[in-house]
Amino acid sequence: MFLPTHPRLRTCLWAVLLLLTARLPLAAQTAPDPWRITADKVDPSNYYGATVANGMIGIVSSPTPFQVKNVVLAGAYDQYGRGRVSNFLNSFNLLNMYLEVDGHRLGAQDARNFRQELDMQRAALTTTFDYGDKATIRYTYYALRHLPFTVLLDVAITARKDVALTAASVMDAPDALRDVQNYYNEIDRPHVTLSLLTSSARSPTGKLLLCASNSFLFSEPHGQEPRVIHEMWDNNMHLMKFSKTLKAGQTYAYAVVGSSITSAHHADPLNEAERLTIFARLEGRERLLAFHQKAWQDLWQSDIQITGDPQAQQDVHSMLYHLYSFSRAGTDFSPSPMGLSGLGYNGHVFWDTDVWMFPVLAVLHPEIAKSLIEYRFRRLEPARRNAFAHGYQGAMFPWESADSGVEETPVWALSGPFEHHISACVALAAWQYYCVTQDRTWLREKGWPILSATADFWASRVERNGPGHYDIKNVVAADEWAENVDNDAFTNAAAQTNLQNAAAAAKLLGLPANADWQRVAQNIPILKMPDGVTQEHASYHGEGIKQGDANLLAYPLHVVTAPAQIQKDLTYYETRVPTEGTPAMTQAIFALLYSRLGDGAKAQHFFQDAYLPNLLPPFRVIAETKGGTNPYFATGAGGVLQAVLMGFGGLAITPTGIVQQKSTLPSGWQSVRITGVGPLRKAYSVAR
Repeated sequence: MFLPTHPRLRTCLWAVLLLLTARLPLAAQTAPDPWRITADKVDPSNYYGATVANGMIGIVSSPTPFQVKNVVLAGAYDQYGRGRVSNFLNSFNLLNMYLEVDGHRLGAQDARNFRQELDMQRAALTTTFDYGDKATIRYTYYALRHLPFTVLLDVAITARKDVALTAASVMDAPDALRDVQNYYNEIDRPHVTLSLLTSSARSPTGKLLLCASNSFLFSEPHGQEPRVIHEMWDNNMHLMKFSKTLKAGQTYAYAVVGSSITSAHHADPLNEAERLTIFARLEGRERLLAFHQKAWQDLWQSDIQITGDPQAQQDVHSMLYHLYSFSRAGTDFSPSPMGLSGLGYNGHVFWDTDVWMFPVLAVLHPEIAKSLIEYRFRRLEPARRNAFAHGYQGAMFPWESADSGVEETPVWALSGPFEHHISACVALAAWQYYCVTQDRTWLREKGWPILSATADFWASRVERNGPGHYDIKNVVAADEWAENVDNDAFTNAAAQTNLQNAAAAAKLLGLPANADWQRVAQNIPILKMPDGVTQEHASYHGEGIKQGDANLLAYPLHVVTAPAQIQKDLTYYETRVPTEGTPAMTQAIFALLYSRLGDGAKAQHFFQDAYLPNLLPPFRVIAETKGGTNPYFATGAGGVLQAVLMGFGGLAITPTGIVQQKSTLPSGWQSVRITGVGPLRKAYSVAR
């Protein structure tokens, strides 16, 4: 498609395209369901899967019946593939299966009326299809929310004629794993027989032992269950199967429950995988689903309810669903830009978590947000060593972080040694967690070590060239197209904010603050162009930008507060963002700021521009960029949700807690209601 080169013309053309896409949603629904996304016209060649996840294990769907594309475990990394750095690993594919009807093994060509539906309220992905005039098949995947390492496949087969069935659970080992070992055990008790299909393997370097186990859950009473047969075809695949005959009109239901865990999570993963599977097997299907649904019901007490735009309501629920799915309370894991939707960005943790996902979780589920900060706190010592290696004081967090907390950016990317604003981003999240919770005990024990160490880093990082010229030179900007520049607007302002928040924390805790922190903060320059626009960096002269770097000074940093200056910076930089190759967060910040400035039309335009062109079929999953193909981009979801919460909803994280400020709804919206906010689970509303 031809696009004009002039930025204003490109912006106008893109606005027209946005209007068209707003009227033609990818999932063809005349009235979008607020909780269900249905794919009833699946094109396998243009298919981007839905993810069901519980913050620890993620299952990515496939357009092929009975197949799963990926099973990903948080925290499981090893070196293989590109970059000589740690990468996410695919775990055992413990939910693949096959079904034979009257001796014919069903494949994609046999599935008529193939339909998939993501139920975000219950975190369930259901596939249905017909096999000729013989049977209708329905199966649902769950990553059980209350059991972090356990998944469930629920199957129901309705016979339309008398049929003979053979169903198998197939355990596949991903290609990257080695030294695969397969096991099959039957445990007999007076009241139950447990058939366990188990596999273990080493990660590519041998660093990790990965294990998975599963078992059938039958609906028949003990002693009447089908006979289970084990088969092993090669070292990388084995299966267990059973057979059943059905009369026309009869429905037969069974389930597969399984657990996957690694030595990164448990000292004895092989036995633990089987123990967890046995636990789930003996809990039974009904209890497993009841606890799972109760856990998600509790999560959805924190919700965003929109009237006036049904498609936006569905999309916002999808964004919340994915952030909730990719994280969980009680851990020290932190989501990568793609969460648990696959191996994108090697599963590494960037500023995407601290600046873009964290504030949403801090407002709606501070207990989950705490895990993201715990991830950084547990890796504070490697950050100190990183600062030491670069000749600085304090703690310098890595741009890309995995399990160990050392720098994991591939060496060809300059962001590793130079994108230093990450340290201030980590500190900002730590301060925001305190602001939301007002938990001074946490601030003393966890927040203060992060804030003080990162403040010490900035005090050593600046180059002291006289009053007002404590320069921060040679960085990669938040706008990553600007490499090795001086006095980047966001980096400098984030450093100021870090230093000031550390001083504020010291005062709250009655601790001595380094007097140099305030001096440094007051002398870090924020550059201006001759016309008064905030200058992105010292050598910036109006070129296109990847990220709205200077606009972040208004939010989330609040360094620029005057409405006239915010408007001036928006007017200038909104025309510098190309219509391709840029992430969703920039337009989300534009939408947020225009809402705060009272411009509902602009807020609506940039809200839609932030994500509609990034949606991919058939589940409206968000890619990183317009025209991109690497979903699910949780970072973009976090940015858009901040536009809704902190822009349209008027919420603000302040030193005294969450407050509501004046805001403006996007054009066409009638109201926004935000429930379950903060530790007290308050509700806030905005109506036109």
